[in-house]
Amino acid sequence: MSMTYVVAGFAVGLLVGMTGVGGGSLMTPLLTLLFGVSPSVAVGTDLAFASITKGVGTVTHRFNRTVQWPIVRHLCLGALPAALLTTLALSRFGTLDQQIGQIIRYAIAGSVMLTVVALLLRTRMLRWMSAHPERQLHGKKLIVATIVSGAVLGVLVTVSSIGAGAIGATLLVLLYPHLSSAEVAGTDIAYAVPLTAIAAAGHWWLGTIDWVLLATLLIGSVPGITLGAMLARKVPERFLRALLATTLTGVAAKLVL
Repeated sequence: MSMTYVVAGFAVGLLVGMTGVGGGSLMTPLLTLLFGVSPSVAVGTDLAFASITKGVGTVTHRFNRTVQWPIVRHLCLGALPAALLTTLALSRFGTLDQQIGQIIRYAIAGSVMLTVVALLLRTRMLRWMSAHPERQLHGKKLIVATIVSGAVLGVLVTVSSIGAGAIGATLLVLLYPHLSSAEVAGTDIAYAVPLTAIAAAGHWWLGTIDWVLLATLLIGSVPGITLGAMLARKVPERFLRALLATTLTGVAAKLVL
């Protein structure tokens, strides 16, 4: 079974390397549906997985100067307290309870579908924002909207381990349309590191991280991400995003049904 987990880590890493998104959206449902891991353990393990892989990515983006640190700080102001409060709520209501597990399962499905919407409509959203500059936020309103967005993502990521990637990037595009694609990616990854780390620490406290599973997933994901990044130059981005969106839609339907 450990080799199967390595292969799963490689497959998810390959898709993430090619598309840049979908780590939590694929890994958590995969662990739940294919391997029968309980939803709470799948979420906790994936959060630990994300905190490590995104940490490596942040180092690269920092050297490339593609991280907007003021935006990262504002996102964290909302996301980190939200993650802590959500963890306390999970401990209060019990992550191991069957009913709570079902709620987490539906939360995962909902987060997956939000990721699909973000993947499919991101370009249209950006075009609409460019055509309506008067609708863009500035000053204190922009800061407040960023903090609120961070809080929403903090709850979403802590409950389902999904949302920090595609959904977070889409919110950044809407709030800060002047950012380059590299800056959106770098800023999105940078704020997700402390968020996923705190959320993972909360799940470690709750006892919902499988460390052996985490290690085997990392063994497969590192070469998968590397190979995926190399293939990304040869495969059209539109095809990759359509493939990922189709896969995620099927995953969400399976989770609900």
